[in-house]
Amino acid sequence: MGCCNRRCGLIAGAVFGAVVAILGGVLIPLGNSIIEGTVKKEAVIEPGTTAFDNWNATGAMVYRQFWFLEVKNPTEIVQNGATPVVREKGPYTYRTRYLPKENITFNPNNTVSFLLPFGAIFEPSMSVGSEEDKVVSLNLAVAGAYSMVPPGLHFILQNMIKSSNSSLFHSRTVKELLWGYPDPMLNGNVGLFYPYNGTSDGPYNVFTGEDDISKVGIIDRWRGERSLSFWDDKYCDMINGTDASSFPPFVDKKKPLFFFSSDICRSVSASFSESLNLKGIEVYRYTLLPSTLAAPVDNPDNHCYCRDKKTTKNCTVAGVLDTSSCREGKPVYISLPHFLYGSPSLRKDVLGLNPVEEHHMTFLDVEPTTGFTLRFAKRIQVNMMYGPSKVITLLNKVKDYTVFPVVWLNETAVLDDETADMFKEELVSRIQLLETVQQVLLGSGLYYFFCSYHCNIKTQSGIYKMKSKRRLFP
Repeated sequence: MGCCNRRCGLIAGAVFGAVVAILGGVLIPLGNSIIEGTVKKEAVIEPGTTAFDNWNATGAMVYRQFWFLEVKNPTEIVQNGATPVVREKGPYTYRTRYLPKENITFNPNNTVSFLLPFGAIFEPSMSVGSEEDKVVSLNLAVAGAYSMVPPGLHFILQNMIKSSNSSLFHSRTVKELLWGYPDPMLNGNVGLFYPYNGTSDGPYNVFTGEDDISKVGIIDRWRGERSLSFWDDKYCDMINGTDASSFPPFVDKKKPLFFFSSDICRSVSASFSESLNLKGIEVYRYTLLPSTLAAPVDNPDNHCYCRDKKTTKNCTVAGVLDTSSCREGKPVYISLPHFLYGSPSLRKDVLGLNPVEEHHMTFLDVEPTTGFTLRFAKRIQVNMMYGPSKVITLLNKVKDYTVFPVVWLNETAVLDDETADMFKEELVSRIQLLETVQQVLLGSGLYYFFCSYHCNIKTQSGIYKMKSKRRLFP
């Protein structure tokens, strides 16, 4: 009777362990389904969801840090044709993107349209000096006019330069260079980002994800169009992906993320680099590949981005993007800071540059379950160009076309501690709890099952031996 009770108990233990293990196994797809359903519901851009609250609000503090490439030998360049030498001066920091989206309109086709207003507030505590600091910089008006005026009309530009007493390099304040100043040669305002305050980007039209969560945040139209008109090529004019503030949920690190940036007037892709811990939250870091601004000889997909054969030496120079076609003809050349990933010739033409991937690359840290970008650093360098001229006195000694770095910026943001704690409480901790329950049930169930099964085998073996002895010794 005792052996029977023991065997029955062991069998019951094995059955119980099997049931618990099966329950743990069943919870894995069930739990994943619960997580997926919750994320899909909260990732839709509509009033009342987590995605809408993050999307609509100004969110984390966004800053733009500016480093100027100050010219150290302006006289030698003009008088002797010396190679320019620059030295970094900065950062000068501004708070940006603090204004909420404007003209938010939900459309019948599951899209929402809006404007992104621009504004910049100087942050003295995060800067090396004041906005009134002087910087010896390339004269934006002279360099811009040189790029836009054909050689046959250089005599007109020479007269304008002479009558306004302009120079190739001049000293201006940080505020003037960034946001604009009245130029005597052009009789108008000139500035790297003029006009900025009071203007906006867009309108954008993006998918809400209500009918298809895999499309949430993806740009449907920009300025009313589904493609660009800057590059005269169907491929280069494509608007791909989101605006990089978020991506569709359940990010697959094996696939690149696509986003459109109006700052560089094109779409780009970022590839998975590594997994990181950001304030207790796992994020995937995505970075731009060197091939993004590679020369067409190395990356044929970039052939349509090469529009200026002079400065790119017939499209063989890597690292520079001519954006004049999307800036009303203003000759602005975009690159990564210090010509990171650019051709060595760019740093031979202008000395003093030292690209460091850690400080000068662009990256996005994306939470893979929700697709939210929790930290980013967008780093861009603004360059202009000048070259030789037999007519313009200031350029008589210049030997070749030079892509000249004026300033580079780092636009960055990271979620604050309060938002990180809320994110962990609302999502990460729940996922971890569910996973823990799954593992405990599966593990303990298997443990009970195998222990009971093993003990049952031993018990059966002992009973068999006892019966054998009884037969031998009646």
